[in-house]
Amino acid sequence: MKSLNLDLNKRYTYADYLTWMDDNRRELFNGFVKLMTPAPSRKHQQISTSLVSICWNFLRHKNCEVYHAPSDVRLPKTKTNVEDGAIYTVVQPDIFVVCDLSKLDDRGCLGAPDFIIEIVSSNNPKRDIKDKFEIYQEHGVREYWIVNPNDENVSVFVLNEKGKYQLVGMYAGDDKIPVNIFDGDFKIDLTEVFIP
Repeated sequence: MKSLNLDLNKRYTYADYLTWMDDNRRELFNGFVKLMTPAPSRKHQQISTSLVSICWNFLRHKNCEVYHAPSDVRLPKTKTNVEDGAIYTVVQPDIFVVCDLSKLDDRGCLGAPDFIIEIVSSNNPKRDIKDKFEIYQEHGVREYWIVNPNDENVSVFVLNEKGKYQLVGMYAGDDKIPVNIFDGDFKIDLTEVFIP
C-alpha cells in the first residue's frame, strides 16, 4: 500500500488519524504526527511478551486489563470533550494496564491508563524518555516504567499529589519491582523479563 504524504508541520486530530489507511504506524503528540520506527528488535519483543504475560497472569481475575502495541490510547485534553475531532494525542504504548474498564472500547482506550510500560527503542530513545514521559505525566498516567533493553534496567516513575512524576526506583539484575498502583500486591521479577 502506498505511504501517505502527510504534512509533519500541520496539527491533526484523531478524526484525521482514522482516515490514514496505509501500512505506516503513527502516533499524534499534541496534534503532530510522529512516525513509528520499523518493527522492534527481537529482544524488545521478548521483553514485551514476558511483561505482558506476567501482567496478564496477575490481572486475569481482577478488574484490570493489560494490552500491548499496537493499540490506540486516545488522550483528550478534558474529560468532557472526547469527540474524535477534539483529540490531538494518540499513542501506542508498548504495554498498558487499565483498571477503569469504562475507558475501553473497540478502538482501544479513551483516557489515561493506570500503568504504562515503554521499552526504549535504540532508534529513538528520546521519544520514551522525554516526549512520552511528558505526555503521560500531563494526562495523569499513575505509573510509568521505562525499560532499557540494552542495559537491562527499569526506571519507575509514580505520579505524586502535585501531578508530577517522581522517580521511585531504578532496578536491574535479580530485583523484584513492586507495581505501585497495586500497593505491593504485585511484583515483577526481572529474571523473568531479561532472559539471556
